[in-house]
Amino acid sequence: MNKTIIIGANHAGTAAANTILDNYKDVELILFDKNNNISYLGCGTALYVGKQILETNSLFYSSKEALEDKGATVHMSTTVSEIDFESKKLIATNSEGKTIEESYDNLILATGSSPIRPAIPGADLEGVHFVKLYQDGLKIDEGLNDPNVKRVAVIGAGYIGVEIAEAVQLRGKETLLLDREPQCLNGYYDVEFSQKMDSVLEQGGINLHYGENLLEIKSENGKNVTSIVTNKGEYPVEMVILSVGFRPNTEIANGKIELGAGNAFSVNLQQQTSIPNVYAIGDCATVFNNASDRKDYIALATNAVRSGIVAGHNVGGTPLESQGVQGSNGIRIYNYNMFSTGLTLEKAKALGFNATFTEFADLQKPAFMKEDNEEVKIRIVYDSETRHILGAQLASYQDVSMGLHVFSLAIAKKFTINELPLLDIFFMPHFNQPFNYITVAGLIAK
Repeated sequence: MNKTIIIGANHAGTAAANTILDNYKDVELILFDKNNNISYLGCGTALYVGKQILETNSLFYSSKEALEDKGATVHMSTTVSEIDFESKKLIATNSEGKTIEESYDNLILATGSSPIRPAIPGADLEGVHFVKLYQDGLKIDEGLNDPNVKRVAVIGAGYIGVEIAEAVQLRGKETLLLDREPQCLNGYYDVEFSQKMDSVLEQGGINLHYGENLLEIKSENGKNVTSIVTNKGEYPVEMVILSVGFRPNTEIANGKIELGAGNAFSVNLQQQTSIPNVYAIGDCATVFNNASDRKDYIALATNAVRSGIVAGHNVGGTPLESQGVQGSNGIRIYNYNMFSTGLTLEKAKALGFNATFTEFADLQKPAFMKEDNEEVKIRIVYDSETRHILGAQLASYQDVSMGLHVFSLAIAKKFTINELPLLDIFFMPHFNQPFNYITVAGLIAK
């Protein structure tokens, strides 16, 4: 039999495992994970911290038992400490201190990523939290239950920081959101879109502190947080939540696998690393970015799932290549929705494209539709020479998320801005306008 080991059993590892178990009965599958749970939907952390959902069981879509029922051997709370890539063997230790040695024919690394811990005084205090694992969310939730915690600083205004800041404010805490950039969601949206989200955050009651660097987290007793110090001042807080980014977990390879963008494992379109029988998937691996035509590091659960499917089929004996990614993403804060895919105008120009944009704003439906009809703003970034669509951004109190998929596919298939106005988009006043925002944005492109 083909003996395959997967190290890591969250989104990427679970997708690879299910692909193998559902399709290839001749594969003996063994999984190792250092955590005690599988398939946690981390995007739900802010929702239950903010009490927008009241239970967490539905944030898991698989389990040790579910994978074992399909025929896998699953070692939870078990850390792989050593891999011998030449002899194809590994050593692991479980929570009881027992050593486990296994050999393999194929190895899939799904080791994920870890939150970046700033190298500043006080980063290891008890009242300092990260947002990654299920256990992290539980600790934040527990901390917010403390009536002595009245002020909370969230460091980092990316997606996770913005979402957790809203959650903290919804719990009735005075919330400070700090970032070194001049606006939130830097890199995902152009300035005009980010600034609109900033106004939504401020209207929600969040105190924005941008263009500030965190220098120190202070404590009076070496345990409880009392304040944070930045390059612009000192602010009293009783809790700090760090969300300044992630780094891929690649240490397990001990430098024997080639690294690429973001210091992640460099993989080809079949998810193979520089060692042919070793695959890497999810947050520890690179992706091919169709928008920029190069390898990139984009840590998203959707990318992780697809990479797991690709690796699973290749390990099982069915050649399959990734179709690349566009980095499609979305966020909803105080009922305001923003979505983006591909490159922003700033990113496109930095990468050397002759980038420009077209944008348009209008009601989602005809004006005579009085209910559930909000303004939608769209920006489409494209190359002025090739006319290829490079990216798109959408913003509205309306849910226009499905429209983003049009642009994800357009980027992947090298669709041009000239072709966009002739795209077959249906019209019904319940849903959109005859001259809808996508069509019009294409028509007015120069």
